[in-house]
Amino acid sequence: MNAWYQELSAPPLTPPNGIFSPVWTVLYLMTALGIFFWSRSPDRFLARRSWKLIILHLLFNAAWTPFFFILKSPALALADITLLWLTLLILLTKFWRESRRAYWLWLPYFCWVSFAVYLNAGFWWLNQ
Repeated sequence: MNAWYQELSAPPLTPPNGIFSPVWTVLYLMTALGIFFWSRSPDRFLARRSWKLIILHLLFNAAWTPFFFILKSPALALADITLLWLTLLILLTKFWRESRRAYWLWLPYFCWVSFAVYLNAGFWWLNQ
């Protein structure tokens, strides 16, 4: 974590810095495995549109870190993570219908992102 982040007022329930990297590593492995299982599902419907949504979701995911840490903008990061959360909700709905394995592998990611929305909103609110 950079020096700017260390100076921010943190919302309640903010985990220690050392938690983030291992949690994200496990979650990224689970989401990759979920995509693998989903892509093998014979019941996929509108696959091209689903792939576009997955790519859009991953772009929102990749944009969050530069928005928050490089641009030092919790507000921009909050807008991004809200879109990330919404695309994730849509993907979970699709996975429920198309691949239950993918759904269950992505559900912890959804929970963590939901918590991250709370944290991001807290950082924005406390540091305006």
